[in-house]
Amino acid sequence: MSDDSSDRARSTAIRQLRALGLSTYAARTFVALISIGEGTAQDVSDVADVPRTRVYDAADELVERGFVDVKQSKPRRYWAISTETAGRHFRQEYDHRVTALTNALDRLESPPDRSTEQRGVWTVTGRDTVTERVVEFISTANDEVAYMTVEEVLTEEIAESLSTASDRGVSIRLAEMSQSTENRLDRTVPGAQLFESLWDWSDTPAGRLLMVDQEKTLVSVLVPGDGEYPPEPRDETAIWGTGRTNSLVVVLRALFTWQLDDDRE
Repeated sequence: MSDDSSDRARSTAIRQLRALGLSTYAARTFVALISIGEGTAQDVSDVADVPRTRVYDAADELVERGFVDVKQSKPRRYWAISTETAGRHFRQEYDHRVTALTNALDRLESPPDRSTEQRGVWTVTGRDTVTERVVEFISTANDEVAYMTVEEVLTEEIAESLSTASDRGVSIRLAEMSQSTENRLDRTVPGAQLFESLWDWSDTPAGRLLMVDQEKTLVSVLVPGDGEYPPEPRDETAIWGTGRTNSLVVVLRALFTWQLDDDRE
């Protein structure tokens, strides 16, 4: 690995460790120990941007978190757990925190039905986040889902949500796509009805258009992203609104209606 590649890897690792809750010195110390295997505070200081006297505090933080073992010799020596074990530890801790957060937020969430009108037009950024909102909206459908999308953002999760909605009696209307994609959807959502796309998606940066029960809509565009996460990639941006009088809903309902009315009759 070149020096430039090593520097980039080291910088990325430190940045992500900080995002996961380690202090800057602890992150630098852990990365240094991963690089050298084991060593003294001086060894760490020699390869990391951490003063030797601060290595001890950083190491104590890592020992407390279970990422470093210490040998009580003179001088003390430190040994980092494997990257696989560290990754598993962070994953378990992250899952625990997400569960605790979700439970706490559930207790705080206001009781009114979230399907009621959210006044104004709302913005959501990031492909994964937009996908989550699309799945959430489809899951609330009672009568009809009309969906247009570029194929690169048509995930299995969305296909499954369409299938689930169809199974409970919701009418699914999908804009025409490639034959291979239509064949895949025909297996997943056999009851879906196809309609002619409103425009040639290949000539636009558009991502998807969704209308649920003619009162909940979402439209997105694809934008450049640097591929980092979190909080990137910011490779898709969407706006959404709910309620039959919501401005976005009114516009997109008119856009869809002329295309779908003949099929409804």
